[in-house]
Amino acid sequence: MIAGGFVLALILLTTLFNGYLNNARNPNAKPESTINAFGEAELTLVSNRLGQYVVTGYINNIPAEFILDTGATDVVIPPSLARASGLEYGYQSQAMTANGLVSIYSTIIKELRLGNITLVNVRASINPAMHESMVLLGMSALGQIELYQQGSRLTLRYDNK
Repeated sequence: MIAGGFVLALILLTTLFNGYLNNARNPNAKPESTINAFGEAELTLVSNRLGQYVVTGYINNIPAEFILDTGATDVVIPPSLARASGLEYGYQSQAMTANGLVSIYSTIIKELRLGNITLVNVRASINPAMHESMVLLGMSALGQIELYQQGSRLTLRYDNK
């Protein structure tokens, strides 16, 4: 009976701790956006404990975790998510990453959604060297959105019209 209680307590603590770690990594897992007085969609993000902005969104209606990266030219997607979201591999080229030179494939995302912000026909790259499920949200998307940072909060504003 004591061993069973110990195992149950251990499972409960593991579940709670795992939830804490996920929330600490992505505090914007369920982003809530608003429409301002000008009819623009606004989404305010909170930085994680590393100072990064991570948010859950959608690529062609498939859930994805994005990390905002103003140093990335394009939205960069791992191959598993590219397959799941029906992205086509375009022309192959080379890109310099933090891990060195890699081959990438161009593609177009028909719809990229973050809260109420919807971008269409976004230029992207599929990087076969990416093993993580996280998507780099680069300037091909961020360049279309107004960004305003104050402290650990970043507000994204976009006119969906």
